[in-house]
Amino acid sequence: MTANVTVIGGGVAGLAAAITAAEAGVGVDLYEAHGSLGGRGRATSAPYIAHEGPHVFYADLAHWTWLADRDLVGALGRPSVRDLRFGFVRDGRLRSAPPAALVRMMLPGRPRTAPVDRTFQDWATEQYGEEAARAAARAVAVVTYDADTGRLSAAFVWELFRRVFAPKAPTVRWVVGGWQAVVGRMEARARELGVRVHLESRVPELPQDRPVVVATELAAARRLLGDDSLSWESGHVVLLDVAVRSDRRDRFIAFDLDGGGFHESYSMQDPTVAPAGESLFQLDMPVRAGESLPQARARLESLADLTVPGWRERTTWSRTATAKGRTGALDLPGTTWRDRPAVDRGDGVFLAGDMVAAPGMRGEISLFSGIAAGEGVAAKAGAAHGRAPSRRPWRNTRARHTLDGRHT
Repeated sequence: MTANVTVIGGGVAGLAAAITAAEAGVGVDLYEAHGSLGGRGRATSAPYIAHEGPHVFYADLAHWTWLADRDLVGALGRPSVRDLRFGFVRDGRLRSAPPAALVRMMLPGRPRTAPVDRTFQDWATEQYGEEAARAAARAVAVVTYDADTGRLSAAFVWELFRRVFAPKAPTVRWVVGGWQAVVGRMEARARELGVRVHLESRVPELPQDRPVVVATELAAARRLLGDDSLSWESGHVVLLDVAVRSDRRDRFIAFDLDGGGFHESYSMQDPTVAPAGESLFQLDMPVRAGESLPQARARLESLADLTVPGWRERTTWSRTATAKGRTGALDLPGTTWRDRPAVDRGDGVFLAGDMVAAPGMRGEISLFSGIAAGEGVAAKAGAAHGRAPSRRPWRNTRARHTLDGRHT
């Protein structure tokens, strides 16, 4: 008789857990409260395909190998050379080059690691000067969604900076269709493996007769498990997705070094996400402490004025959003990803998502924790046939890893 496990939550983490457990030979029931799978990996419907956050992937960690090995990545997009127009907002002006102080932080010979127990602002100021530290913190806000990234652990922020600004071998990948396309392939893989998917199905309490993965937002997991310790630091951001009639003045990517905002095209590297003759962008702006949402949105629109000139008159479609406490884990000084809520909660209960104890950033944390949770429930269920669970993807006996699991 096949052992069975339950996965609650059909986002990226839940799908990774379901696939991993099913590959190990156990039966899986996957419950999703909404009418479709994907969680925050879902996108809007065509003709404007926009995501809830940046839709890029980084290919320097083992999560990418896990996806590629299962043919879950698909085709990759690339902007044309003429569209590769970058921008850096400094002192209210859009410039084509970053400040020299920031460039120095990108050069070979920079430190490989930074201390866990110091703030990034203090450590980076000591290493490169206050101007460079402030600019770097605001540039990295693209992945922290935090208006004061400099207050976070130096080790955490420096590793993100090294990954985002890797001039020798950039690891950014743009999957055609974004995370939604990958989610669709993950769903197909799960169903192919026999995972039983239950849509529009809320689970009010944990099953008592089988191992379970709770792959929901951390706040929902806290309620479901009745565990008030399930909390962690996260960001607060306002977002704008906007489609406009194309114009050669529009920037591909821009970093707001004044306010921590970010601008990126969706369509220059992937024309399938917008109608012909139109360009689709996402802009985000982290909300400052004590700042109202209208004030944050005003700063966001000011960024759009610089990076998409005349966007209000050219807009064909747009939407706004706010995300607070659900933008991926952030590590304060004295903490690392290992200090976050553990994946293995004991008694056959496992936790997965982008706010738990796994390396990487945002969706990568979801994938890593989902894989680990899937291995955990499979082992707990006593699966003795099928594909054996693999070693946790951030552990490798043949290669040393940095804090976030990167092969070195």
